Amino acid sequence: MKSKMKAKILNLSKNPPLLLCLSFAGVILFGALLLNLPIASNNGNSIGFVDALFTSSSATGVNGLVVVNTAEYWTLFGKVVILLLIQIGGLGTMVAFSLLAMLFRKKIGVKERLLISEQLSSGSMSGVVKLSKYVISVSFAIEFVGALLLMTRFIPDYGVKKGIWYSVFHSISAFCNAGFDITGDSMASYSTDLIVSGTIMALVILGGLGFVVYLDMFKKRQFRKFSVHTKIVLVMTISLLLIGTVFIFILESSNPETIQNYSFGEKLLISAFQSTITRTAGFYSVDIGKLRDSTAFLMIILMFIGGSSASTAGGLKTTTIGVIIFSTISMVRGQREAVAFKKTIPVNIVLKCLSMIFICLSLVIVIAFSLSIIETGKFDFEDILFETTSAFGTVGLTRGITDKLTDLSKLLISLTMFMGRVGPTTLAIGLMRKKKTSNIKYSEGNVIVG
Repeated sequence: MKSKMKAKILNLSKNPPLLLCLSFAGVILFGALLLNLPIASNNGNSIGFVDALFTSSSATGVNGLVVVNTAEYWTLFGKVVILLLIQIGGLGTMVAFSLLAMLFRKKIGVKERLLISEQLSSGSMSGVVKLSKYVISVSFAIEFVGALLLMTRFIPDYGVKKGIWYSVFHSISAFCNAGFDITGDSMASYSTDLIVSGTIMALVILGGLGFVVYLDMFKKRQFRKFSVHTKIVLVMTISLLLIGTVFIFILESSNPETIQNYSFGEKLLISAFQSTITRTAGFYSVDIGKLRDSTAFLMIILMFIGGSSASTAGGLKTTTIGVIIFSTISMVRGQREAVAFKKTIPVNIVLKCLSMIFICLSLVIVIAFSLSIIETGKFDFEDILFETTSAFGTVGLTRGITDKLTDLSKLLISLTMFMGRVGPTTLAIGLMRKKKTSNIKYSEGNVIVG
């Protein structure tokens, strides 16, 4: 019996993707137990395990969907737990654990290095501890600067102690692309404030670019010298932000329930803010439930794409969509291989992107249809699809249905948030048994497409 147990543990230690998934699951469960304690809620009662699990999943998955108002319901203890879960989820469980090891001067072993390498998508264990230190230091530095900028507005509005606390909380929440707020109405009160909105936007964008991109930009300095990955991330991020801003501005400018009554500059700022937020951070500066259906559908697309690989963001990832776009352009041009910035993209990368799109799209569709069956007649399907995509993309925006969902629906959304953070492909690879590579090559078969 003991030998079988040891064998299972040994096999598990050789499966980094599954171990990463389990590490996130463990943090979520521990967070749920803490948030379920009576001392976590202002009314002195336990919130209930399902709602505690939902909140913990949302925080660790850096999502932002909530079943209660974060500012009003949770005590300082509960808010600190949520903030720690956000920071762990944003950095990545293994990177966060490596920080503890460094603080206590513990040696980081080979297995831990392998897990950190897998989580940061570094592709090599060489220098992985140095990379981990870089990720931690850069993250804290950006969050510190963001907090300082927010203090210029929050301290005059809330006083010194509360202003500092609010600034730190929202800076970490924004950089980790979480979207949790403790103001009570997200950024609606600061919708036309350039400093607050601009700082939140900058933090979200920086968090969504990825640490590998920072390092590449710092070392090479010039766009033409950047890696293909960095170029695709930058081009896709800027393109999606601009497309989102322009279309939200056009679609909502005449909507009296959102931005019609604002000036041109204020409309542009709010549109840019909401476009940025779809990069997987669930803040809002206008009532999302009052957006036009066309705007909501646009945001569903942007949320599904999400941020970039090896970042604090979730979603399908900009690089995945970028590879497919460049592959399509190459095919239209008659090129035999996918080309991006005069570099060939390997066929296995293109196939992986196609697989990820199919798996992620299938997950969102299955969960959305399941919710529509469970919640028959209660909500419009577009609102359900919006909620599901927001959960998968770890965005946290909602059309006002989260707290009205049944417990079963909340569990499904919690699962979707978990899958969106760890990646459904990562989980699938972790659960599959590794098979030996076959040397058999089959003859080609012609298939008529198009």
